[in-house]
Amino acid sequence: MLTRTITGFLFIVAIVAGIYFNATIALCLFSLIVLLAVDEFYNLAKKSKEIKPIKFWGTITALSLMVTLCLLVLKIIEVKMTFIPILMLFITFLIELYRKKENPFINISYTVLGLLYIVLPFAMLFHLGYYIDNNFTDNYSFQIILGFFILLWTNDTGAYLAGRFFGKHKLFERISPKKTWEGSIGGGIVTIGGAFVLSIFFTNLNLTNWIVIAILIAVFGGLGDLVESMLKRSLKVKDSGKLLPGHGGILDRFDGLLLSVPFVYAYLHLIS
Repeated sequence: MLTRTITGFLFIVAIVAGIYFNATIALCLFSLIVLLAVDEFYNLAKKSKEIKPIKFWGTITALSLMVTLCLLVLKIIEVKMTFIPILMLFITFLIELYRKKENPFINISYTVLGLLYIVLPFAMLFHLGYYIDNNFTDNYSFQIILGFFILLWTNDTGAYLAGRFFGKHKLFERISPKKTWEGSIGGGIVTIGGAFVLSIFFTNLNLTNWIVIAILIAVFGGLGDLVESMLKRSLKVKDSGKLLPGHGGILDRFDGLLLSVPFVYAYLHLIS
């Protein structure tokens, strides 16, 4: 428990500090997370004897895609520069052609899946740093990104406590036997309460929009957790990795984020 607490505290400090100061630090932080997460994803996939993702090329392509999309947000490069990671993505097929592995299209699929599953949500999250007063702007603000993390952590904590003390009815026993409806509903209620508090201090969004985001995080964050559990179960592993003592791997900490960010991003685009 002590190890888990210390690791969790340092993890939160690193995330908050990386987001708070400026866009450059946030870009570096998210790029590092993407590198670690993609590497972990490929190592996880390799647990199966049938899957041999193109780990080195996939990781380099992931970093290229992440940096390109973020530099596009910063308006440092033009849209036409996105052809670089796109071509790298298609080169994956040519590399697999010469690897002479069994199940080549399974290898290609897992290599590409690692990019889409991890890079796109973090690129979207970075872009949320430029959402101010119902519009995407040229100015960076930590409020929505940090608010997103706070609501995500609030949902995880609320779901854990509600499930521990009140959980009786299984939510999705086939994938995650410990999760309950009571835990999920409790997490959602606590997260909506957190949205009320956030709206007082983080004024880039009004109360209504913070509540909608809280609901999206509670629903799709929980589903994202189940999706990652489905991945681990299919590969017959308990944790995605061991990078974070007491917490498992990077994917174990960001599973809810990976599925909820696209829905929050889509919602904010719709109301712009």
